[in-house]
Amino acid sequence: MVDKDYYSKKLSANLLKRCYDVATPRINQYLEAEVQYVLDHIEPEDVILELGCGYGRFLSRMTEKTSVIYGIDSSKDSIALAKDYLAEHSSIMLYQMNANSLTFEDNFFDVVIVIQNGISAFKIPPHKLIKECLRVTKKGGKILLSSYSDKIWNARLEWFIRQSNEGLLGEIDFDKTKQGVIICKDGFEARTFTEKDFFVLISELNLNATVNEVDDSSIFCTIQK
Repeated sequence: MVDKDYYSKKLSANLLKRCYDVATPRINQYLEAEVQYVLDHIEPEDVILELGCGYGRFLSRMTEKTSVIYGIDSSKDSIALAKDYLAEHSSIMLYQMNANSLTFEDNFFDVVIVIQNGISAFKIPPHKLIKECLRVTKKGGKILLSSYSDKIWNARLEWFIRQSNEGLLGEIDFDKTKQGVIICKDGFEARTFTEKDFFVLISELNLNATVNEVDDSSIFCTIQK
């Protein structure tokens, strides 16, 4: 049975941070490429929201480009760590909140960011997530979503094996784990929102959007409101 609250109950705060500490050089390259892509697509005056901000790893980099930044996460412990991790950035506002029911006003943000396969990892129906993102995005604003490219599968699996070996995840079930899907024996499940999935979503919701591959590692979908 899949645990929809895995990241808030079992893999939050310092345990989540440790996942990035054990990342391989190829995964670090992928993570940096995501950061650079987003930095290239925001402006200094933009009001930014990141969904699933964890302990603040990504938000800290956004301060290189803009200053009005919000982050939400469903984990109380991750938000507490983020407040310490980002203490020197007083303009970053952090809230414990679920991405499927944001308490922000309509048309509030210039850019909403959902990176690193959050569209799948959040375990929220994609249509519902996108509609909520659109609600809080200003007219003329955009939503940046990313998932994994098939081309980084081997490096991604190696990273998750490292996390499992560290006790951060359960034992990986190699009988059920396959291209794009990682399943652990403790209920953890990581699927991939594919390039095809993005195009289907764009069509079904009639979105003004583009899909790009970055660094042979990420698939980015940019939705213009």
